[in-house]
Amino acid sequence: MTLTAVDKDAEKLTMAFTAEFAATAEQVWRLWEDPRLFEKWWGPPEYPATVVAHEFGPGGKARYYMTGPDGEKYHGATQFVALDPPNSLEFTDVFLDDDGNETEGMPSMTTRVEISGTEHGAQMIITTKFPSLEAMEQLIEMGAEEGMKGALSQVDDLLAAMAS
Repeated sequence: MTLTAVDKDAEKLTMAFTAEFAATAEQVWRLWEDPRLFEKWWGPPEYPATVVAHEFGPGGKARYYMTGPDGEKYHGATQFVALDPPNSLEFTDVFLDDDGNETEGMPSMTTRVEISGTEHGAQMIITTKFPSLEAMEQLIEMGAEEGMKGALSQVDDLLAAMAS
């Protein structure tokens, strides 16, 4: 995987990651569509994800948690807003407490993923929009940028395993 760009735009309240893969757009799409593949890359390597529900479709919801090195679980939920296979998807992501309720004081984020074929494979652009500058700063401070870089660093090996 080549992470070609990380763009933070405080004015637009966005953070975007652009990555290129030696794979087809359809293979990259499957990383989002298949919950067993999704949990193999979503989150940095030291915080592996476990998907507990995955209704992949407009209006569908997914629930997952990441387990930290200390064993603590960090819960999240995704509401899928729009899907255009294998080109794009849009979702809202929220933090949950252990009981499945939205975590107070934690912002929700809207993310758009664009996948396209390139001369050498596929490009994926993941753009997260934050509700405010404070929310953006809070999540960057919590490690959102490093976390996404870590998550994306796992994709090449996963795509290679899918191809074999």
